[in-house]
Amino acid sequence: MRLAPRVALVAAAFGVVVVCVRAQDPAANRPDQSGLRFKSGVELINVTATVSDALGRFVPGLHQDDFAVYEDNNQVEVTQFSAERVPVSLGIALDTSGSMVGRKMDAAKGALARFADELLDRSDELFLYRFSNFPVLVQGWTNDRERLLGALDRMKPNGLTAMYDAVFQAVPMAQLGRNRKRALVVISDGNDTVSQVGIRDLKEQIRRSEVLVYAIGIDGEGETPVRRAPQGPRIPMPAPMPFPGMPQGPGRWPQPPPITGGTSSRRVSDDRVNAAALRDMTDDSGGRTEIIRDPQDLEPATAGIADELSRQYFLAYVSPGRKDGQWHSIRVEVKNRDYRVRSRRGYVAN
Repeated sequence: MRLAPRVALVAAAFGVVVVCVRAQDPAANRPDQSGLRFKSGVELINVTATVSDALGRFVPGLHQDDFAVYEDNNQVEVTQFSAERVPVSLGIALDTSGSMVGRKMDAAKGALARFADELLDRSDELFLYRFSNFPVLVQGWTNDRERLLGALDRMKPNGLTAMYDAVFQAVPMAQLGRNRKRALVVISDGNDTVSQVGIRDLKEQIRRSEVLVYAIGIDGEGETPVRRAPQGPRIPMPAPMPFPGMPQGPGRWPQPPPITGGTSSRRVSDDRVNAAALRDMTDDSGGRTEIIRDPQDLEPATAGIADELSRQYFLAYVSPGRKDGQWHSIRVEVKNRDYRVRSRRGYVAN
């Protein structure tokens, strides 16, 4: 009879331990709000698909049996499907380097303000990074639009461009979003100049996540050059020859999909956006890169991303269970061959 209080005391103590452990788990404190059911103990591979017709218009009204999903060219059974608009956990990474001064920064602030306050749903959560010489988190996860817009308004452009470092920090944060759909939008007008992280490491990190990465590049070709004070006569210098053995093209991974579109991945001048580098970040994730020629086009570009996030299809299938650390390709098809499907191209099985 005396054992009962002791057993109850031990059980109560064990219950406290369980609660404390769960409280330290970020995922336990950030419940999924997508409305989808996920079976406990079953690991699912999640795929967000964007379907468009030959004119680039989104295709609504598709059903689960309209899709076929392949992993490593073997068809898998889709066990979860949704065509409904679900809440998004969205990060924003804005270039605030010196080249963004003037019209670019004004247009970026205006476009992002409308993007956050009018185009996204109130159930969506956001965070905001800025990057110049190094990335800075200026607003963590929030549903409070006023806080985010206040942080955005205080940004001042200066310094160089550490875009890769910013994305390298922002992707893991986006991955911790409370919603099943997670995305990151990057806005920049130039080539990365000072990052410690290279594009290969960054691309691998994105491949290991489920984050949709979007990029908007502002091409500097149409901008009026900044007037500088005279520097005196300059002595012409011969153009340097390329270093022998310099790697060409994107980084090498197991069966990586090629970057299409005919854009060279060589380093470009600092005042021109590096479209190939942006596509290196976005294309494997299921997101996309858009290059604009004038800052005033930022608003329709961000509006297009908001529209896309609201019209996507969600599919999931049971993981084969292998933990080989290798890249496994994913291909999503629809019955109508006239439609185009964009989705993540694979995952790393950890």
